[in-house]
Amino acid sequence: MLSAGVVGGTGYTGVELLRLLVMHPQVELQCVTSRSNVGTKVAEMFPILREHTDIAFTEPDDAALGGCDIVFFATPNGTAMTMVPALLERGARIVDLAADFRLTDVAEWQHWYGIEHACPDVLSEAVYGLPEINRGAIADARIVANPGCYPTAVTLGFLPLIEEGLIDDQHLIADAKSGVSGAGRGANVATLLCEASENFKPYAVDGHRHLPEIRQTLGAVAGHAVGLTFVPHLLPMIRGIEASLYAVLESTNVDVHLLYSQRYEAERFVDVLPVGSMPETRTVRGVNMCRIAVFKPQGKDTVVVSAVIDNLVKGAAGQAVQNMNIMFGLTEDAGLRNVALLP
Repeated sequence: MLSAGVVGGTGYTGVELLRLLVMHPQVELQCVTSRSNVGTKVAEMFPILREHTDIAFTEPDDAALGGCDIVFFATPNGTAMTMVPALLERGARIVDLAADFRLTDVAEWQHWYGIEHACPDVLSEAVYGLPEINRGAIADARIVANPGCYPTAVTLGFLPLIEEGLIDDQHLIADAKSGVSGAGRGANVATLLCEASENFKPYAVDGHRHLPEIRQTLGAVAGHAVGLTFVPHLLPMIRGIEASLYAVLESTNVDVHLLYSQRYEAERFVDVLPVGSMPETRTVRGVNMCRIAVFKPQGKDTVVVSAVIDNLVKGAAGQAVQNMNIMFGLTEDAGLRNVALLP
């Protein structure tokens, strides 16, 4: 059994991670931290975990966390980087669900997140945790940077086309929409029911923090910098992301559905839908799955890809567990074999 610690177990991503870990057949939850809820039973705060764990929240402690095989950080940006070096020294392996280790360029990270990076030496060894492109490196990693939710959907959607050099990668467009849980559990006027319900709006059009992450990942695949316009939107629903992706094909003589089917045939958590199918966010609710459909409207040179994920699962906690499974040589879908909720 693997012993697991979770730093920051009170947000939506944190409780989703706890839900998955307590059901994992090869994981024992050893400690869950929350500075403001020390002594409170986790299942008291989250009754969905009753009869699954009796553990109580504790203060973050290097010795206790360092004794775990794996430590997950479900914390705000800027927290993990202050604790990770000490935990690595104690032999723990890390999956950070925040953004502290996602960007390889320290200056760019500091530009987008507005604070100095606390451990650039660790940043340089972190592996970007998108299994569909980095599985081998993840297996050997001491620290994995779990991808963001938008970057997961957008990257998996564009990946086969960029790998094969089939599109003009200087004019990519990602039109993405997310449920309100992506904004976190903290009180915020913009995410109140009366503000978000019956409403639909774009935000961060001038530049979202996930933009450099997506460009970095796609650029590494392409072998050069890519051009991307990324516009996120807030949807009046709780969970889910849909990314509509647009690019121009270099040649119209491409069977794009066959391309995607072959690329993802062996991937447990990417499902290429039959020709003509339309992805729906409800088909991935609560599961670690990306469902993709690809189109060539009117058979012309524009390709349209639609990718849907649950932002809290394949976009966060589920992918973190998938990465843990790879890191420790477990079956990749261990603890992740559930079926989506409907309705």
